[in-house]
Amino acid sequence: MPTFDRPADLVLTGGPVHTVDAARSRASSVAVRDGRIVAVGHDEVRELIGPRTEVVDLAGKLLIPGFQDAHVHPVGGGVEMGQCDLTGAVTADEYREIIRTYADAHPEAEWITGGGWSMEAFPGGMPDRAFLDALVPDRPVYLVNRDHHGGLANSRALELCSVTQDTPDPSDGRLERDAAGAPTGMLQEGAMGLVARHVPAPTPAERLTGLLRAQRLLHSHGITAWQDAMIGEHGGMVDATPAYVSAARDGLLTARVRGSLWWDRARGTEQLPELIALREELTIGDRLGASTVKIMQDGIAENYTAAMLDPYLTACGCPSDNSGISFIDPKSLSSYVTSLDAAGFQVHFHALGDRAVREALDAVEAARAANGWSDTRPHLAHLQVVHPDDVPRFRALGATANIQALWAAHEPQMDELTIPFLGAERATHQYPFGDLLRAGATLCAGSDWPVSSPDPLAALQVAVTRREPDCDDATPVFLPEQRIDLGAALAAYTAGSAYVNHLDETGSIRPGMLADLAILDRDIFAGPPQEIASARVVSTYVGGVEVYAAGE
Repeated sequence: MPTFDRPADLVLTGGPVHTVDAARSRASSVAVRDGRIVAVGHDEVRELIGPRTEVVDLAGKLLIPGFQDAHVHPVGGGVEMGQCDLTGAVTADEYREIIRTYADAHPEAEWITGGGWSMEAFPGGMPDRAFLDALVPDRPVYLVNRDHHGGLANSRALELCSVTQDTPDPSDGRLERDAAGAPTGMLQEGAMGLVARHVPAPTPAERLTGLLRAQRLLHSHGITAWQDAMIGEHGGMVDATPAYVSAARDGLLTARVRGSLWWDRARGTEQLPELIALREELTIGDRLGASTVKIMQDGIAENYTAAMLDPYLTACGCPSDNSGISFIDPKSLSSYVTSLDAAGFQVHFHALGDRAVREALDAVEAARAANGWSDTRPHLAHLQVVHPDDVPRFRALGATANIQALWAAHEPQMDELTIPFLGAERATHQYPFGDLLRAGATLCAGSDWPVSSPDPLAALQVAVTRREPDCDDATPVFLPEQRIDLGAALAAYTAGSAYVNHLDETGSIRPGMLADLAILDRDIFAGPPQEIASARVVSTYVGGVEVYAAGE
């Protein structure tokens, strides 16, 4: 029986409680005082209820640790929500209507910007400038696609930015061109900067508004902490630095945030002093820190820029002359990661293709050999294609696998734009969550929002079923041997992400831990796996303070 000198501030009772604690996985009551959990158990916890204690009757609802998103872009996503937002649509006709309506409603806008369109809505995943010219011929338009690795510009934007047939492809990207060599308006990876650098930047006020808009959205999904996957400027993405500094200093940041400082791949270790200074600037109180550096090592499979060990296939199934792009030379990558590790930085890799995964693991191995083991907790995000030889290296090197589970399912972008160009054998190496878990790797989880939905419950369902929520019964399971159980998936989205965020006092429900909690409207362990995504968040708490309540 818990005994304390004074009552709890908050008691949540009438569980179930899923603790993500191996020693005691389930309970029915939790007590909180001064922002921390002071007791976990059953009816005995109720003895901590005093005259001023807030009592929440769970009434059978499930209490879990707050979700933590280990790879997300809240400021950019929040800003885009206020622009020409295409994320709710799926067809070219829907995009036409949204773009036309937005342009008509904003005659004062110098540029029409935003994004969220899906590649599968267009033949070969490649729209061209004519699609936009027919809608907005007199103003520049630039709309990034859903994955933010490509952008579409209209003719007016290309003209203003002096992008012509004579413009060379940058080393880290590609201009799509027509048969005559003229740019089609589709810009891949580093080529996005040819237009993006000319787009008017959001004001500091607009960035702060975007952050607060995103924070409300993420809290509504039970998310109490996140790692912002890019603090800096690249490819037209909004630099989140001023928004976070303003929110943290003014007490507006209710989530716990860890920022990944962008590594400028056009530079080398001469940028390290700047990153160290920015780490200091972005360490504010207990809500904001930035001891991570983000290195993007490759692109994505759908536009053939993800770095692969073997060439992509052509439409006829023959090997091409393209194996994707390693944005940083592997030897340089190992040197940079070693220097960052020595300076106490965690490295957060974008590594999607199997060659990029291997190069990132090689860099971690080089850092371990040079510096010895330290508590920097490197992690590799996306992991679409992982060669089987590299799966056990995650555990051996202490590298965490940062999974985006929503992508591990059959859907048009996978079936039409990816599998045919990977080939049958390599396609079986995609998103090997089960193999990684069985090999002893630590898993964390993130959404990559606004690339895909920020909803952790939808991601949990896909991790468990390897099928999209709401798919029809005829949809096959995507690599069923890579399914993981719900307990492991939830642990990745709570304790695993807390681990990579260095938020060691969060991620599970145990006495002494910070009271970062979420209440779901049902026990997702009690129902069928195909109904996990139907659950809804009722309340979200950070440090014992309610930051979201459904219906308010």
